[in-house]
Amino acid sequence: MSRDQDIQLEKDRARYGLLAVVVSNLAIAGVAVFGVWRLNGNESVIIGVLTAAFTAVSSMTTAYLGIKAVSNTAKSMAAAAAAPAAAPPAETPTTPTQRTP
Repeated sequence: MSRDQDIQLEKDRARYGLLAVVVSNLAIAGVAVFGVWRLNGNESVIIGVLTAAFTAVSSMTTAYLGIKAVSNTAKSMAAAAAAPAAAPPAETPTTPTQRTP
């Protein structure tokens, strides 16, 4: 694959991954709203439904962002390892001589 194809593939993965997370979060929110509407004011159960919905949405979003961050880091590390070193290696530091009191 060429570099342009790789970049386009990464853009597509990010776009569709984000779309999947957003659609899932909207579905969870829709089910939670419907559940709250059908409970007719039972406050303790409403709190449980909203807590579960919030947990699901935050977990899904955090998982996506975490996986995306790790993927980006791994890709940049692989690209850096594959690229030839542009700068010459730095000089090795010399050990200072010890002074005796």
